Amino acid sequence: MHRFAITVGVALALAGSAAAQELRIGFLNTTTGQGAILGKHIENGWKLGLEHQGWSKDGDKLGGVATRIFYGDDQTKPDVGLREVEKFLAQDRVQLVAGVLWSNVMMAIAKPIFDARAGFLSVNAGASPIAGNLCNRLFASTSWPNDITHEAAGELVQREGVKTVVVLAPNYQAGKDSVAGFSRFYKGKVVDAIFFKLGESDFQADIAKVRALGAEAVFLFAPGAMGISFVKQWASSGMARMTKLYSAFSIDYATLPAMGESALGSILPIMWNQDIPGERNAKFVKDYVAKFGSRPSNFSAQAYDAPATIAGALKSGGKFDGESLIRAIRTAPMPSVRGDLKYNVNGMPIQPFYKAVVVKGGDGRPMIKIESKIWERADLNAENCPAGERI
Repeated sequence: MHRFAITVGVALALAGSAAAQELRIGFLNTTTGQGAILGKHIENGWKLGLEHQGWSKDGDKLGGVATRIFYGDDQTKPDVGLREVEKFLAQDRVQLVAGVLWSNVMMAIAKPIFDARAGFLSVNAGASPIAGNLCNRLFASTSWPNDITHEAAGELVQREGVKTVVVLAPNYQAGKDSVAGFSRFYKGKVVDAIFFKLGESDFQADIAKVRALGAEAVFLFAPGAMGISFVKQWASSGMARMTKLYSAFSIDYATLPAMGESALGSILPIMWNQDIPGERNAKFVKDYVAKFGSRPSNFSAQAYDAPATIAGALKSGGKFDGESLIRAIRTAPMPSVRGDLKYNVNGMPIQPFYKAVVVKGGDGRPMIKIESKIWERADLNAENCPAGERI
C-alpha cells in the first residue's frame, strides 16, 4: 500500500498538464465470467449514452471537454477490480472512475479512489456503507443504495397483506443489504433468511427448504445468471403456482429472455422500466433496441444516464479534479430517463419506485409492466453520512 500511495502521488503530480487538456475516465465493468450478462447491459447503456452526448472516440468532447476513456474488467473479483483501479489512477491518470457492477468490488476500490482524490461515479453498485458511514464527497451514483429497492419490496409486501416470507440472497455485501432493507419495512414474519454462495446455480435444496417452511411468499435477490437459474428451477418445481415470488434485481430485461414464461406472475419493485413516460426515456428505449436488437434493462438505463450526468456537470462549469466534478454532479439535477432527479446529501439519487409484474405481452413474449407507484423518498443511509462529506 505504501508503494501504491507513492506511485499515485507521483502520477497525480505529473497529471496536472494532462488534466488541463482533457478529462480522463476509467470505466470498470464486468465483461467476463458469470456477471458478464449484466455487464453487457451496462456497457451498452454507457456507450449509447456517450453516443447521444456526441462522444464516439478518444479526443471527442463530452460536455464541451475533450475526453479519453480507459476500460477495465473486474471479472466479479474484488482483487482484480482493485488492480484495474490502481492502473487507472497510476498509469492512466484518470480524474474519474465510473462503472462498477458489484458491491464487494466497490468496497475494495473505494478507499484507493478517495485517497487519490479522484471522483467515483457508480452506475450500479450501491454498498450501504458507501451511502452511509463511509460516504465521501468524491462519490456520486446514477443508480441507488442497495437497501432502498429492497426496502420498497418490504413496503410492497407489507401493503399486500402477506403474513409470512422466506428471504433468499447471495452471501456478500449486497445480499446482506437486501435482507436488511427488506426487513426494515416488512412487519410480518420472516420465517427464514437463506444465504447462498455468490454465483450459485443449483437451488434445488433451497427450494425444497422453502417448500417445507410453507411461507406465503418468497423475496429473492439473485442478480444475473443466479436469477435465471433460480426462477427456472422455481417454476419447474411447481412452487410458482403455490407461492408468490417477489424479486429485486433478479428479473429484468437482461435475464427475462432466458427465463421466458418461467417468470410470469413474478412481482418486482423497480425504479425504471421501458413504459415510464417521457421523451428522454422513449428515445433511449427506441435507440437501444435499434442498435442492440434487444430491450434495455435497468442496468442499461443507469449506465446510459452517466454520460449525460457528467456532461451536464462539465457544462455547468465543473472542473476536472475529482471533488469539483462530483460537486457539480451532485448539485445539479440528474438528467435521467427516470426524469430530472435530485441528489441526496450522500450522492445517491432521490427517485420513485414502482410495483411491476411480469405478464405476457401482445407479441406473446413475457414483458415487465408497471402497475402502481410504491413511493418516492430519500434513502435512510444518508443519516449516517458524516457532516463533512455531505454535499
